[in-house]
Amino acid sequence: MRLLVVEDDPDLNRQLVSALEDAGYVVDSAKDGEEGHYLGDTEPYDAVVLDLGLPEMDGVTVLEKWRRDGRVMPVLILTARDRWSDKVAGFDAGADDYVAKPFFMEEVLARLRALLRRATGHASSELECGPVRVDTRSSRVTVNGRAIKLTSLEYRLLSYMMHHQGRVISRTELVEHLYDQDFDRDSNTIEVFVGRLRRKLGKDVIETVRGLGYRLAAPEDAV
Repeated sequence: MRLLVVEDDPDLNRQLVSALEDAGYVVDSAKDGEEGHYLGDTEPYDAVVLDLGLPEMDGVTVLEKWRRDGRVMPVLILTARDRWSDKVAGFDAGADDYVAKPFFMEEVLARLRALLRRATGHASSELECGPVRVDTRSSRVTVNGRAIKLTSLEYRLLSYMMHHQGRVISRTELVEHLYDQDFDRDSNTIEVFVGRLRRKLGKDVIETVRGLGYRLAAPEDAV
C-alpha cells in the first residue's frame, strides 16, 4: 500500500515517513501544499496524511482541489489541538478522519489501517483469503495457522492483493502501489514476487488472468 505524507515540519515529516515505512507501507512525502497537491493529483495513493497548516497552499485548499478533480483516496488530516474550526473545515473539504497535534504515532497508524480497510470494504484488521490470513496490525502472515516469513516487498504485494481480493489487478497497478515515485519501476519484477508468494502460500492462491494481471481469491472462488 502506497501513502503520501504532506507535512511542512521537517522533523515530523521524517518521523511520519519512518513510522509508516516501518509498518510496511511505501511512502512519498511533500513539505508544502503545492508539491503535495501535485503528487496527490498525479500519483495513485491508497491514503494521504495531510497537514492543514501548509505553506504555498493550505491543506483545506489542497483537499478541496483533489475532491473537485475526482480524487477519492482516503485522507487523514492533522490539526492543531485547539483549532476545532480546522477539523470542521477539513471534513467539509472531504477529509475522512483527523488526528490532533500532538499525537501518538500508534494512533495515526491505527486510523490509517481503518481508513484503508473501509476504502476496500473490509471491517476487520485481520484479512482472510482461503487458508491465508494477514494481521494488518502486526504484519503477521499465516497459512492454515502456520506463520510465514515474507520479505518487505512480498508483504507489500500480498497486503495490496488481500485488500483487493477477488479483483483482477494489472501488473502496472501493482507497480504503482508497491514502489515510491523515485523507484526504477519494472513490471517484470512483479512476476518474480508473485512466484515467491506462490511457493510460500500455495500455488492456487494467486491466479494469473492471462493478458490482464493477477487475482487473489480463495480456491473455491477461483475461475
